Amino acid sequence: MDYIIPVQPVAAIPVAGSASQFPVRRVYCVGRNYAEHAKEMGYTGREDPFFFCKPADALVCVADGQTGVMPYPAKTSNLHYEIELVVALDKGGRDLSVEEAAHCVWGYAIGLDMTRRDLQGEAKKLGRPWEVGKGFDYSAPVGPLHPRSKVGTLAKGAISLAVNGVSKQSSDLSSMIWNIAESISYLSGLFELKAGDIIFTGTPEGVGPVVAGETMVGAIAGLGELHVAVK
Repeated sequence: MDYIIPVQPVAAIPVAGSASQFPVRRVYCVGRNYAEHAKEMGYTGREDPFFFCKPADALVCVADGQTGVMPYPAKTSNLHYEIELVVALDKGGRDLSVEEAAHCVWGYAIGLDMTRRDLQGEAKKLGRPWEVGKGFDYSAPVGPLHPRSKVGTLAKGAISLAVNGVSKQSSDLSSMIWNIAESISYLSGLFELKAGDIIFTGTPEGVGPVVAGETMVGAIAGLGELHVAVK
């Protein structure tokens, strides 16, 4: 193929305990999927799930035992962490039932939905899209993927985040408003999902700022830890 410019490499997440890589097609994110986080953001009640996207090249893929590095982004003075369970799909489709959606999950990882909160807040006030607040470079650190065949189906378990050793977020995966299969099912009514799609499934309460020089450590039961330093 005679491309006019060099083709960019495919974003790929390492598979835990393996030399294999999981190629990423699209990155979807579920918004306000824990009740207590919704409350701290000024919302209450069980609303229909909603979604936004990050570009695949915003991923910061961190291998086993490594500390990922993300630069403090430009144009913000209020960079927030959001710890999330990430699910990777090895199949997809349109208008999937909840049962069909559950069978699309290949594996799980720990992720951080980094957010330029000041820019997101300004966009909300003006009725503008969120991309500048959510889809910036290095905005999606993610740890190794753990195959569901090895760790089982994750429906409950502790999820937490600490900054420089101080606990900031602590909850349980069972506290999701929309569980994983329900979110995938709903999303498949909006987009045709395909193998290689990953989904950040929402963050619990306790989101807050992080600054250059600090290190975040996210943990999810069964998946280990994700270490990310802000430079």
